[in-house]
Amino acid sequence: MSNHGDRGVVWLGSPTFPEAARSALKNTQLRGNLKRATSTIRDKRLAVSAELDDWEALRESAAAIKRRTSRHLEHYLVQLEQSVTAAGGTVHWAADAAEANRIVTELVRATGEREVVKVKSMATQEIGLNEHLAEAGITAYETDLAELIVQLGADRPSHILVPAIHKNRTEIRDLFAAEMGNWGQSAPDGLGDEPAELAEAARRHLREKFLTTKVAVSGANFAVADTGTVVVVESEGNGRMCLTLPSTLITVMGIEKVVPTWSDLEVFLQLLPRSSTGERMNPYTSAWTGTHDGEGPQEFHLVLLDNGRTDTLADTVGRQALACIRCSACLNVCPVFERTGGHAYGSVYPGPIGAVLTPQLVGVENAASLPFASTLCGACYDACPVKINIPEVLAHLRAEAVEAKRAAKRLPTAEAVAMKAAATVLDSPQLLAAAQKAASVGGRVLARRGRIRRLPGPLHGWSDTRDTPAPPAESFRTWWRKNKEGEQGER
Repeated sequence: MSNHGDRGVVWLGSPTFPEAARSALKNTQLRGNLKRATSTIRDKRLAVSAELDDWEALRESAAAIKRRTSRHLEHYLVQLEQSVTAAGGTVHWAADAAEANRIVTELVRATGEREVVKVKSMATQEIGLNEHLAEAGITAYETDLAELIVQLGADRPSHILVPAIHKNRTEIRDLFAAEMGNWGQSAPDGLGDEPAELAEAARRHLREKFLTTKVAVSGANFAVADTGTVVVVESEGNGRMCLTLPSTLITVMGIEKVVPTWSDLEVFLQLLPRSSTGERMNPYTSAWTGTHDGEGPQEFHLVLLDNGRTDTLADTVGRQALACIRCSACLNVCPVFERTGGHAYGSVYPGPIGAVLTPQLVGVENAASLPFASTLCGACYDACPVKINIPEVLAHLRAEAVEAKRAAKRLPTAEAVAMKAAATVLDSPQLLAAAQKAASVGGRVLARRGRIRRLPGPLHGWSDTRDTPAPPAESFRTWWRKNKEGEQGER
């Protein structure tokens, strides 16, 4: 196994997914919140995607663009750096979370500021940037409504698109009333739980920060290599405020977000809003290229984050996960996610995509339960706008998880021993005949009315969930030999 170093991906490690899921399944409020939200988004996505006659062609195009880009990623990243630099920006390369956090912290300190506003960014959550900034005496204010809810509640995101999907509006109202005062402005008296009221309370809470904070930190949905343009899509307008008002803008972007050209970007801007929010187009799409005198931030820094992505790219099966455009369509159709929620995955990347991405970023030995957090029903593959074959990657990572466990123990697993014994028996006609005879005798002893209800020892795991027919008194091989010899005698 490779040495994964200081990846810093937010991975809780304990409890494992089965343990966390067992607890989540007991929370009926959580399950109700999830069911309502995911079914609503799922129905909207199906409706708007069905409007396009070329929907499948768009998916094929997106998948092809991602495959081509991953094959030549080094070339496009160098081109992106040259384009951003030529437009007046500065590019920084971060091998892991520690380096990315150090770069961003030093950039903020250089401005003399102690506060930053943030546009929703999973990359910064992945590296734990907010916590690192806090240790350096710098306060980061989340401006996305759902991220604000999570931050006020000292909570963790549980969904890629809707981080506070696990809370209903009454819970959010109570949270605003209790916590907004601790962050500089109290919630209005008599705050109701209507969405418009909650949004207005958040807007008032953040307005002063938008107008006075000099530094912003953003993520990026895409970056266009040939122009150096960085793109953020969002639904509330908070991103537009963060990207235009501050003097300094720092963008942290995973290296897989690059696309070669504007025409490639066009494909994804048709797929993303339909797959994520069930909208025909995104309400706010912000694109910026470097800096411009007298307009927008006068200092722009782009931090290109590896943090395990290069190692993932080396896996010819697992690299598919890097094509993800963070639309969350796979979460909204997943029967496992709908019942357990995102927190059970212990990662900033929940759901089916998290089950294949997180183990590769942190090392499968550090997230061994996640590849098994799936029924392999394939709904995620059908929903994915870039056609990531998530079930294939899950099966691939399950094999790696078993191998990692065996390597850690330095002893063969019971399964490995059984498979090796089976291979030995199947390779020898004499041993196979003896095994069949023994199984026939033993099976008839255990059988009742032609069925084996319970096998002995560890084999009961098989018989506990199915009835096993008693083996015949005579194997096919023996029957064939007898009948073949009889035919020859008649001749």
